[in-house]
Amino acid sequence: MSGSTPELDIPRGTLVRSRVGVGGALDAALARELTGYARIEPDSLLADSEPGVLTLEEGVPVAAYCERGDGGADDGRADSRGVEALAALAGPGPCTVELYELPAERLTAVHEASAFSVPPAAPAEELADDPELAERTRARAPDDAAETDASALESFLEDDARIEAIQEEARAEAEKRAAEWGLDGELAE
Repeated sequence: MSGSTPELDIPRGTLVRSRVGVGGALDAALARELTGYARIEPDSLLADSEPGVLTLEEGVPVAAYCERGDGGADDGRADSRGVEALAALAGPGPCTVELYELPAERLTAVHEASAFSVPPAAPAEELADDPELAERTRARAPDDAAETDASALESFLEDDARIEAIQEEARAEAEKRAAEWGLDGELAE
């Protein structure tokens, strides 16, 4: 990590579980008190294809990061951190989630960088839409865990460019499907 713009530097952990669906993966991480990270890969045609990472300490989410675009200045998309990363991952459709175990000391730098911090229950609420899991996560979180008023949904809704991109992708997908089904003349603007 460096200066005022910390970079995510997490070494590769040991894969302990891979599954479809964020809720099941977060529940499994909480149950096994996993320290490490979850790699989240959106599977939907309407979602961005860039994966995100959610770090965990004893099963409780601590930090989030989502790489956006190729990192070049021309694509107009910046990497997302913290609750903004959750908003970037909260797209439509299923996700594949891989859980990795990693010693806590290998996550110290990212856990100490406030730019990556997420409220412990936010991933369960925003990515899994599971209030019961969110409540169990909140109960397991340390008392000093970051809770914030900003939600990932609010961050997402404030990102007009992302909303417009999703609408354009949905429109293109609908036109493609209509053409496949012989309905291409039915979707005139």
